Amino acid sequence: MDHQEIMAKIAETMVDVFDVDDLEVTEATSADDVEEWDSLSHIRFVITLERLFKIKFRNEEIAELKNVGDLARVIEAKLAA
Repeated sequence: MDHQEIMAKIAETMVDVFDVDDLEVTEATSADDVEEWDSLSHIRFVITLERLFKIKFRNEEIAELKNVGDLARVIEAKLAA
């Protein structure tokens, strides 16, 4: 799965989890850009991504993420491993 496919799946997941139909997701999108992105929805988002991609994030990885681009790169690395 390439970077663009991962980004598309992340964007679909964000629309679903945050329940925002007109969400424009870019590499730079962060929690600050999504009003509905609170601590509870963050947990749901992470769990949903883990199930979707069949991966597991370490707490340190999650803490280091700054934006969706970082998230996509971590997922890409996990899928390649």
